Amino acid sequence: MSDATENKSFDFNANYPRDLIGYAGKPPHAGWPQQARIAVQFVLNYEEGVESHVLHGDAGFEKFLSDIIGAASYPERHMSMDSLYEYGSRAGFWRIHQEFRRRGLPLTVFGVALAALSGRRCQNRTPAYAAGGEWLTQLFGSAPLGWYTGHDSPNTRRLVVEQDGFLYDSDYYGDDLPFWAQVTRQDGTVKPHLIIPYTLDANDMGFTTP
Repeated sequence: MSDATENKSFDFNANYPRDLIGYAGKPPHAGWPQQARIAVQFVLNYEEGVESHVLHGDAGFEKFLSDIIGAASYPERHMSMDSLYEYGSRAGFWRIHQEFRRRGLPLTVFGVALAALSGRRCQNRTPAYAAGGEWLTQLFGSAPLGWYTGHDSPNTRRLVVEQDGFLYDSDYYGDDLPFWAQVTRQDGTVKPHLIIPYTLDANDMGFTTP
C-alpha cells in the first residue's frame, strides 16, 4: 500500500453510494422455474453500422472492438475495418439467430437502434432513450423490455427508469443474480427497478483483448 493510499480518508457513511458487501456470502435462493439450479441469459450484441466512420461524419474510423488490435484511426475509410463490422450484420447475426430459432431457445438482443435501422440512417447517431425505444418498436412491433448502455454515467439508470417502459437494465457487472434497486427519479419519487447483471468475462471482449 502506498503512502498516498494510507493517507486518504474515506467517509463510509450511510450516504456512500456503493454496495461493496452484497449478500456477505449468503445469497438468496433464486427460485428459478421448475426448481432449476441455474439460469442462463444468451445475449447477442447488434452494433454494426454505428461505429465511428468517416461516412458518418466522424474524424476517423473505429479503432476499438475489432479483430485488428491496436489499429490507429485516420481520416479515411479502412476497407478491412469496414468489412469486419459488416460481417456481423451480413452473416454473423443471421447464423446465430437461425440456430436459436431452430432450437427453440430464447435470445436477448442488445441492439443499437440505428444499427437495427440499417439503411435508414439518421443524422443523430446517439439517440435518446425514448427515440431508440420508439425506433425498435417500429421495427419489431413491440417495445424493448430492457436497456444496456455500456458507456453509462451516474445518471443513466435514473434516466432509464424515468422512461416508464423498461423492465430492467443490464448496466451492472457486480453480481451473479438479478436484484432490485430503489431508484430516485428527478421528481423525488422512488421506484423499484430490476437489474440483470451483465458479464464481460463471457463476452467477445475476451477474444479481442490479448
